[in-house]
Amino acid sequence: MTQIREQTGQRTDKLIVEDDVGDEREPTVAELLAWRRDSVFLPEVEATAEKFPQLRNISAGFLFGGVVRPLEPAPSEYVTLSMPYPISLEFTGAVSQWNMLWEAAQFRRRFFRLDDLPEPMAEIADLGDVNITFVPRTRTRYFEYAPLFHLLSKRVLDMFGLPLLRGGQWPFMADWAGVDDFLPYDFEARLARAWAWTVWPHLISGSKMKAFSADDPIRLLAHNLDFWVPAITATIQDRLRDFSEVDKGKTPGPVTLEDGSVLVGAVAGNPRMGGPLWFGEDDAHDALVETVEAADQTGRLRSILDAVRSHRVEDDFSSHWSYEREDFERKLHGKRRKVTVKFVELTDTTPVQGPESEVLGNLVTNDFLALLDARNREIVVLLNSGVTKKTEIAHILGYANHSAVSKRLAQIRRVAEEYFDET
Repeated sequence: MTQIREQTGQRTDKLIVEDDVGDEREPTVAELLAWRRDSVFLPEVEATAEKFPQLRNISAGFLFGGVVRPLEPAPSEYVTLSMPYPISLEFTGAVSQWNMLWEAAQFRRRFFRLDDLPEPMAEIADLGDVNITFVPRTRTRYFEYAPLFHLLSKRVLDMFGLPLLRGGQWPFMADWAGVDDFLPYDFEARLARAWAWTVWPHLISGSKMKAFSADDPIRLLAHNLDFWVPAITATIQDRLRDFSEVDKGKTPGPVTLEDGSVLVGAVAGNPRMGGPLWFGEDDAHDALVETVEAADQTGRLRSILDAVRSHRVEDDFSSHWSYEREDFERKLHGKRRKVTVKFVELTDTTPVQGPESEVLGNLVTNDFLALLDARNREIVVLLNSGVTKKTEIAHILGYANHSAVSKRLAQIRRVAEEYFDET
């Protein structure tokens, strides 16, 4: 049986093929491609709802005897690096160690000497105490959005034409195998649509996304992957903080630096264990809910949603019906109608306009009267002059009874509603 194994060199990994008789040779292009594909794609039979999707973490306890925890961690940011390929053990090793120290946040640079870090990382470390996570720079931005991608179910991936990848790793360690070669050219756009479809019910319940225009603010927000990365990062770290600590014999206490001074705002302790961050669809759904909640802290999500809803315009909606649109139109029309034009019959049969409106003050205007025919204008003038009984109006205008007056009052009401809606 032909086997591929890694032979560690000083700077790069070299793949060696060992055949059945023990001969060694470099692998062919086809063998390398098959090995890379197998490391990237998950067999469909393994993508069960109980095990997929999933994201995992590796504990810093494998490499470090303790950690430094800031009392107030700075918000985590991502910086992309051009990663060498074939893989450089020196480079990926430095990135892996740096990222494993996620608990140290802005103090993680203090575990390294600048001369021991690759130049791009040393430049960042030299900036001071900044909370940076490094990820490979890729065409598709897969590693920047990996936590979002690995929260999606197989059904959603299939719906949006996204590949079935093996479980993800947070933070990035060394699983770099030229993943761009196996992802669609429009991966980021597909992921944005898949993520928006997944998160939408948690933003607006009862109204489907298609009920809103393509440039609706909340719809744009749902598709904005960069907005959601801080929120899902916060969710991941909150979950990790619930993990038990590895017993490295450390007791919480001050952090003493090489010069004997104490690092202000930090405490030393044991690193936390690693393990699955979520495992299966149910767990991933819970993580999604937590991410939406975290977005309120990282991006003021609820404030944004409230502000958008309070300033809706008609162009925010598509032609599809929705509860949200119905509610908007009801409120819009209610606000537009400054007056209510209504004739009611009181006990003395006197026709008057609704007491809650200002029609008597606003109705008899030249602009409005110009919309009425001669007979209806006479009725309005008589009402405004104090002649309020329909029988009296009928007698003055020469009608046989007040029935004709009632019909003309209904016409006046309709014209008034249309006029004041527009003005």
